[in-house]
Amino acid sequence: MRSEYCGLMSRKHLDQTVTLCGWVHRRRDHGGVIFIDLRDREGLVQIVCDPDTPATFQTADKLRNEFVIRITGRVRNRPEGTVNPNLVSGEIEVLAQDIEILNPSLTPPFMMDDEQLSENVRLEYRFLDLRRPQMQQNLRLRYRTAMAVREFLDRHGFLDIETPMLTRSTPEGARDYLVPSRVHPGHFFALPQSPQLFKQLLMIAGFDRYYQIVKCFRDEDLRADRQPEFTQIDIETSFLDQCEITGLMEALIRDVFKTVLGVALPDPFPRMHYDEVVGLYGSDKPDLRVPLKLTELTEVMKTVEFKVFRGAAELKDGRVAALRIPRGGELTRKEIDDYTEFVKIYGAKGLAYIKVNDTAKGVEGLQSPILKFLPETAIRTILERTAAQNGDLIFFGADRAKIVNEALGALRVKIGHERGHFEPGWRPLWVLDFPMFEWDDEEKRWMAMHHPFTSPADGHEDLLEADPGAARAKAHDMVLNGWEIGGGSVRIHRQDVQSKVFGALAISPEEAEAKFGFLLQALQYGAPPHGGIAFGLDRIVTLMAGADSIRDTIAFPKTQRAQCLLTHAPNTVDEKQLRELHIRLRQNS
Repeated sequence: MRSEYCGLMSRKHLDQTVTLCGWVHRRRDHGGVIFIDLRDREGLVQIVCDPDTPATFQTADKLRNEFVIRITGRVRNRPEGTVNPNLVSGEIEVLAQDIEILNPSLTPPFMMDDEQLSENVRLEYRFLDLRRPQMQQNLRLRYRTAMAVREFLDRHGFLDIETPMLTRSTPEGARDYLVPSRVHPGHFFALPQSPQLFKQLLMIAGFDRYYQIVKCFRDEDLRADRQPEFTQIDIETSFLDQCEITGLMEALIRDVFKTVLGVALPDPFPRMHYDEVVGLYGSDKPDLRVPLKLTELTEVMKTVEFKVFRGAAELKDGRVAALRIPRGGELTRKEIDDYTEFVKIYGAKGLAYIKVNDTAKGVEGLQSPILKFLPETAIRTILERTAAQNGDLIFFGADRAKIVNEALGALRVKIGHERGHFEPGWRPLWVLDFPMFEWDDEEKRWMAMHHPFTSPADGHEDLLEADPGAARAKAHDMVLNGWEIGGGSVRIHRQDVQSKVFGALAISPEEAEAKFGFLLQALQYGAPPHGGIAFGLDRIVTLMAGADSIRDTIAFPKTQRAQCLLTHAPNTVDEKQLRELHIRLRQNS
């Protein structure tokens, strides 16, 4: 059908007769000579149709955008002054000798090089959207990234082993996608949120280095970095401690970035404890390209009369923190009000501030509605701890620690990007020493911060029963430019420790046996020490591509309402299918 890809044509093909296939990207009629930009997955080549070949010229005159054609022609140099240095084929063109229309096309709803498209239109016509050069580039990048991962893991002795897509529901994390069983009435499979338990069983089975690039499913609220189905680089290994696991996984990511992008990431990656990173950045996945940091003021505010600050400081889980914005004194009152509205998204009630006009004048050199409520000693401490300079502005957050962290953490990133406090590049980070558990106010019980199979830190096993909130985990998250791209841990390999964790989570022995009996049994048959990590392939490729959403690096993604606009899924099914599955729909009143 063809002798070469359009986008790979170059001077090496000069004077050759070639056959090319592709889509008409654009057709131009220049005074009796027709030019066609022919496109395939590798790029564009210019086709020239001369009236000296009447039949070919007549066919060319019928062509429209997105017609599929095959052309045969002779390769020649482009005329002087018409070279396009942005194309591989930019120095040559093909003089058409024969054109065959393989399939005409309706007029497409958008041009393939149009960058101002609504996402709904793109997803509805995804088969056309994927023809656009940027989407072609993104999916090729995804392929190269996955291949680089496979090649690295293969070199290091990992085996690619498949795990089931139909498994049992274990509702300890996000909501499961359930699949009704026809053969077993009233019973359901669940699509896996992760191959977690199966990869642990593979470690017990003696496959000491496993990986899988695998689809996972979570029925959770969506955002730019989430999809109901996503792709995970799932990895597990035995007989390595946490330092060895993180070192090997760090080497994997460095190798992938070097291979795919030619980028040299830091060696080694910096490492921070969970408490430290949340204290400084308000988030356990900080964007380190923004150097702004939070300043701790909780203890200072326990003695002030200002009720907003003192009340938050005296809360058991309260926090008062400051965020210094260099040159923030330039902000207008409207801009400050806009940032105040922004933090309310995260539950903050407001955003106090101090403008620093002249530190040499003490309180007189400051400007703020809250100054009259703060003693001079507290103001002096604020200026010292934040290292505020003339022209700076200091924002304050005072509330429960979770609200302060989320609000100021998000504000720090927003202002950093909007106000020029941003350093381009790649800034990876390991976050370690996570809490084992976090308290759920609705359920009134402890929940696993990562998952229930994470090993407690050395010396913290007794805290599982005595003080679960103080227990730390052998967990490790890899963060890159503000996105968590990988999360993992050393796993529990002893049955007695696993039972203690279930106890801390208020999972009774009977419930544990019903849900995880197969794992508890397997742990008693010589389970080796093991641990691993799962990387989000979609997120990694999105960062590499510089895209705004993971939907731009997935071939057929869902919308934020978990719908496929192309196939109109999910959809209704007929009554016969429901009867076979022993399901009757209950109508909402």
